[in-house]
Amino acid sequence: MGFLNWLRLKTRQTENHTICSSYSFLFGPTSSGRPVTERSAMQMTAVYSCVRILAEAIAGLPLHVYRYKDGGGKEKAIDHGLYRLLHDEPNPEMTSFVFRETLMTHLLLWGNAFAQVVRNGLGEVIGLYPLQPNRMSVGRDLDSKALYYEYQTSWDEPAGEYQTIRPTPNDVLHVPGLGFDGLVGYSPIAMAKNAIGLAQATEDYGASFFANGAAPGGVLEHPGTIKDPSRVRESWQATFGGARNGNKVAVLEEGMKYTPISVSPEQAQFLETRKFQLNEIARIFRIPPHMIGDLEKSSFSNIEQQSLEFVKYTLDPWVIRWEQAITKTLLNPREKQQLFVKYNVEGLLRGDYQSRMEGYAVARQNGWMSANDIRELENLDRIEAADGGDLYLVNGNMLPLDMAGAYAAARGIGLEGGSVDELEEPFGEGENRAVINRRGDETLIDALAVTKQDKPRG
Repeated sequence: MGFLNWLRLKTRQTENHTICSSYSFLFGPTSSGRPVTERSAMQMTAVYSCVRILAEAIAGLPLHVYRYKDGGGKEKAIDHGLYRLLHDEPNPEMTSFVFRETLMTHLLLWGNAFAQVVRNGLGEVIGLYPLQPNRMSVGRDLDSKALYYEYQTSWDEPAGEYQTIRPTPNDVLHVPGLGFDGLVGYSPIAMAKNAIGLAQATEDYGASFFANGAAPGGVLEHPGTIKDPSRVRESWQATFGGARNGNKVAVLEEGMKYTPISVSPEQAQFLETRKFQLNEIARIFRIPPHMIGDLEKSSFSNIEQQSLEFVKYTLDPWVIRWEQAITKTLLNPREKQQLFVKYNVEGLLRGDYQSRMEGYAVARQNGWMSANDIRELENLDRIEAADGGDLYLVNGNMLPLDMAGAYAAARGIGLEGGSVDELEEPFGEGENRAVINRRGDETLIDALAVTKQDKPRG
C-alpha cells in the first residue's frame, strides 16, 4: 500500500491519546527557567550519551526471523521475505542498523517509534520507512472502539504539501514506551524536564563563568560621579573579561574599588551539582554511570556485573517491546503460529574467556552441547560430522538408574578370565542394557544402547 493511499476521508468522533497535542503541558519552561524539548535535551552530553548507547545497542543486536521445526526446536526462516527486511535492508535507503537506530532514538526521546509498513497486493511486507513521532497522533474511535492514526506531512516530503494521512493500524509499526493508557508512551524527556533543565542551567552557568574571565561578577565603585558609566564598564570587560584575561592584574585609578557580589562556584557547589545531574539523567534511562564516563563508584570487580545488569534490566525490556510489536504488526495470524522474531543478546552476556571455557567444559562433559555447538558460539568453523563435531558425549562413570547394580552382578557370575561371549543376554532392559566385558583384572561396563542383533558373537 502506497504512502499517499492511506488517506481516509470519513469523519469520526474520536478520543485523542497523543502526547504531541493533549499532553503538551508536559513541555515548555522548567523550574530552572530553561525550556526543554527533545531536540534541546540532546545537546546535553549525558542525554546524548544515554540515547546513543541504547540506540546503538538495540541496532547492533542480531535480529532474526525463526521458524518452529516439526520435531521441536527452531531454524532461521531465511526464505521468508521479512527476514531480509529486518536483518539487512528495511527499505532501499537504509540498512537495518540505521533503521533500528533511528526508531530507537525516537522511542527514547518521544516515547514512541513509528514506521510506515508498505505491503504488496498479497499483503506481504515489502518495505518499512520511519515516521516522525512528533507528527503522529494516536487515538481511539469512540463509536467502533477501533484504534486510529493520523500523520501530518510537511513540504519536504514527497507529497510536497501539508496533508493529514490516516493509515490503518495494520500499516503502522508502532513501538510504544512507558505510558498510562497502553496506547502511547510518554516522552522520558518531558517527564524529567526539570532534571534536564537544571543540568542545562548549570552548564550555562559554567560556560558564562569562564567566558567572563573565571572571576565572579561585582561592582566598580567610584568616589565621584562618572559621566559615561557604559564606557567604563565596556573598557573593564574588554580588558579583564573572557577566559584569556582571567589572570590579568587590574589597576584602578581615581579611588575606584572593585567589590565582588556573586557567590563563588565552590560555595554554590557547582561541580557537585553538575555531577549529580549526570547521575540523575543516567537514572532516567537506567544506564550504569560508568557507561557515560562516571567511574567514581566503579571498579574492575563490579563493572562486569554492572554490564550484565545493563543487559538484563535495561536492554531486555526494550528488546521485548520490539519483538512483540514486530510480531503483532508484521506477521499475519497464520504466520504467528509458525514464525517468531527474536533478538540475540547472548553475545552481550558472554563472560571473560576463562569463564566461557569453564562453562563450555561443563556443558560438553554432561552431553548437552557438542563441539560444533560451542564453536558456533565462538564464531569458529564447524568440525565435520565424520570427525565427531556433532557428537554429544557424557562421562563414562555415569549409568542409568536401572543399571546401577550391573557391575556387582558381573562380579558374581565368576567369569575368571572369561569373555563377553559367555553371556547369554546383556544386563539391563530396553535401550539401557549393558554389555559386560572382561579384560584382565578390570571389568568394564559400557552403557551402550544395544539391540538383539548387536549381541556379541563367538
